[in-house]
Amino acid sequence: MNILFIYSLQDLESLNRPLASPEYLQFGISYISAFLKSNGYKTRLAVLSRFAGVKRNHRVLDKYINDFKPGLICFTAVSSEYRFISDIAKFIKKKYKDIYLLIGGVHVSLNPEEALLDGFDALCIGEGEHPTLELARCLENKLSPSHIHNLWIKNDGSVEKNPTRPFLEDLDSLPNPDREMWQEWIFDQPNSRQAVILGRGCPFICSYCSNHAIRKTSAGRYVRVRSVNNIIEEIKELAKKYPQQKEIYLEIETFYVDKKWAIELCLKLEELNKGLTQPLSFGVNLRIMPNVDYEELFKACKKTNFRFINIGIESGNERIRREVLKRDYLNQDVIKVVKLARQYGLKVAFFNLVGIPTETPSDFRETVRINRICMPNWTNTSIFFPYPGTELYSMCKEKGFLIKKLDTVRERDRAILELPGFSKKMIQKSYEWFYFDIYRGSRPMVNLLMSVIIMKLRSRPRLFYLYKIFSRSKIYKYLRIAARAVSKDRISQGEPTYEIQ
Repeated sequence: MNILFIYSLQDLESLNRPLASPEYLQFGISYISAFLKSNGYKTRLAVLSRFAGVKRNHRVLDKYINDFKPGLICFTAVSSEYRFISDIAKFIKKKYKDIYLLIGGVHVSLNPEEALLDGFDALCIGEGEHPTLELARCLENKLSPSHIHNLWIKNDGSVEKNPTRPFLEDLDSLPNPDREMWQEWIFDQPNSRQAVILGRGCPFICSYCSNHAIRKTSAGRYVRVRSVNNIIEEIKELAKKYPQQKEIYLEIETFYVDKKWAIELCLKLEELNKGLTQPLSFGVNLRIMPNVDYEELFKACKKTNFRFINIGIESGNERIRREVLKRDYLNQDVIKVVKLARQYGLKVAFFNLVGIPTETPSDFRETVRINRICMPNWTNTSIFFPYPGTELYSMCKEKGFLIKKLDTVRERDRAILELPGFSKKMIQKSYEWFYFDIYRGSRPMVNLLMSVIIMKLRSRPRLFYLYKIFSRSKIYKYLRIAARAVSKDRISQGEPTYEIQ
């Protein structure tokens, strides 16, 4: 039996090849697809977007369904994409009645009752490799699916709500994620940065994140890492398959919770690089923890050829971090870690939020201030969005911040909360001028003004898509060359002189 996966996204590079690079593929369905393939099934992927238009999306679906003839279609959706995916499922169910429809992902895992009303035949709560395989075997053998842990199954008007199985303990038992299914949908070239998943789960309980809720959906150990040797084998495979690539992003919630494992991985990566004609560089996410000495880690990172670390600052106001976001560290901790990282030649990127519940303009100015003190090499800034199932979503409901139905179109680029003293208009302006406010006086004015224009376009979806088309034109390339010519702080490949990451 053939199995089709459907994925959707808003940030398109082009209609035909919407994914910017292989770094941004969705790993959940990639692992499920690889697991199904290892058990003899054929899989394929269709990537859709609401900005492509209803007719185009339906044409893509008709083509893939008629050519591939799947017996099972698997969907995944974050909160902001769920309604779009639900409409797609209704179209398929109406036109192709015999195809079984399964949906999973974080939103469904935390809000399963909603999916039951939307035309799916079953939904998956939690990890999907084994449940999807069991479902596929039932359908292939013409059996009515039943008693499959993690699945809620519709059956003759009733719903069979099966319990969840424990979180998968041995991540090494899974095959490497299916990257081939994404190739026809990726815009960029083969030497683009790849990403490798190091583990699953997060030990922290940040209130704006879904991890604290997902860990309650199943029994067993939630935070797990792959063995060092298993990770190295995957990276070897990538280096062999894509010899032009220069960098790999090591995807994990935070790198230094298990110190011994992190140092061992660095040593093995250093050893691997010695055998490569073109040594790889690396980047990773780091959660700052108070009273932790990072010198041993950064020393190992330097030897391993790490190029950068991502740090989620989120807010520069310590009250907001501690009481609202549940991130307990001081600004002095941030400054100390950044200074130490740079001593070992690491570039630093910051993740920032604006419009956090109870935040005031004065609070946000502290975010600007900590960024100006640390001067990250680049930033990734978002407007806070209350995702259903998170603690802060409940808080927003209780405080009456959610006056209207949530608008999920480019939800992290558009202000949707009216906070006391911090209006939507003020939040939007703070977001659009954030990069300018951080780097004014230290980077060329042409770059800073261009960043403001880009951030304004981001909140206007169709205009931003037109910008993406323009950004691949010769005129744009000449403008960028001119901007770089006057730049006093040229930065390496992968780090733009204005933020569009």
